[in-house]
Amino acid sequence: MKPTRILLPALIAVAIALTAAAPHHDTSVGAHDNDSTNLRLLYWNIQNAMWSGQCDGYRDFLEFVKEQNPDICVWAEASTNYRTASAERITDDAERHFPAHWEEFAARYGHPYVYKGGHRDNFPQVITSRYPIENVERITGNADTVVSHGAGWATICKNGHNVNIVTLHTWPQRYAWNVGKDARKADAAANGGDRYRRTEMEYICRHTISTRPGADTQLWMMMGDFNAISRLDNRFYRLPADTSAFLCHDYVLETTPYIDVISKKYPDSLVSTIHGAKRIDYLYCTPPLYNCITRAEVIRDDYTTPRRDPQKLSNFWHPSDHCPILVDFDLSRLD
Repeated sequence: MKPTRILLPALIAVAIALTAAAPHHDTSVGAHDNDSTNLRLLYWNIQNAMWSGQCDGYRDFLEFVKEQNPDICVWAEASTNYRTASAERITDDAERHFPAHWEEFAARYGHPYVYKGGHRDNFPQVITSRYPIENVERITGNADTVVSHGAGWATICKNGHNVNIVTLHTWPQRYAWNVGKDARKADAAANGGDRYRRTEMEYICRHTISTRPGADTQLWMMMGDFNAISRLDNRFYRLPADTSAFLCHDYVLETTPYIDVISKKYPDSLVSTIHGAKRIDYLYCTPPLYNCITRAEVIRDDYTTPRRDPQKLSNFWHPSDHCPILVDFDLSRLD
């Protein structure tokens, strides 16, 4: 099917003008006082910067974010990669609505601060916040280890508490990064992708939390689309214990003080974060921050539940192929 070409900036400009008439989604997860000691985090892989929302100028997406009333948002896949209602790739960066317009868009849901992590391809992560964001390191890797979609390490401060935020999005394929086309089938059969995700995870952790002595007593969160499953969910997957599929998360669980928030909060459930029965989006916290959590959930409702694009365009879903994760922290527990 030949994709329909629609001029993206012009269409979005018209649609944005209609945003005030946005319908109300009944997606509220509870009251949140952003002036209190509470801190609300909303993480979501928004598939190609909410490709689904380009037709309505991101009206429904904006309404959803406003209803959640987050203090911090972390968006994975925060770059516009395809033309509206089309699987035609955008090749001119000047035609991408995001990431150039994140500041403008975030301001509309009350976030004056925007941070973009290491941006080495068109799948960066973006943090928006009510509070100033300080960059520590934008991570893209080095000559030996390329962090395929980049990562970021930033901090915010609330009520005198410094919170470290690490964002990531690991390599998605079964074969390893930079494997030539002729070798990809064999490399996939050897689970090269699993091993590459492990390599990325080692690099990211060694350049973030592992650089800080006493990190287990500090406030750290790490989140993103890991494109990998965890052995903490293996009671549902029932895979061999030595499968390479667990390599990425094994490194986190075995070498860092991070706690897998969703697994810990829902020990008897496989809480899927995508359209199928699989969890590949994770939020990790160090013990002091984990102990501040008052609620943590994957939002799957009438708006956020992934629905396959009816035209079967590429692998597009509405509103995304992932579900958002929302977490509330009560920082008064630190005092």
